[in-house]
Amino acid sequence: MVVGVGCMIFRLHECRSLKEKRKVVKAIVARIRNQFNASVAEVADNDIYQRIVIGVSLTGNDRKLINAKLDKLFNFAEDLGLAEMIDSQLEIISM
Repeated sequence: MVVGVGCMIFRLHECRSLKEKRKVVKAIVARIRNQFNASVAEVADNDIYQRIVIGVSLTGNDRKLINAKLDKLFNFAEDLGLAEMIDSQLEIISM
């Protein structure tokens, strides 16, 4: 079994409230879930309204496939244009 885990950090430049942030987070999470069938959630900095930290995970049996899907997922999230991606981390674990 192969587990791919990733973390993406976004910056919201024009966000002035947690309500605005929540709207963007929900949009990013829903689009990633629908497109990639991945586990997605906001994992940190919930009370900082100009920063979004989203965690994702995928499981499968082929390391190359999981790596490729996570790369596509990261590119998809960045290309959404809802927020600026400032950092991303990726780890693939074989069990």
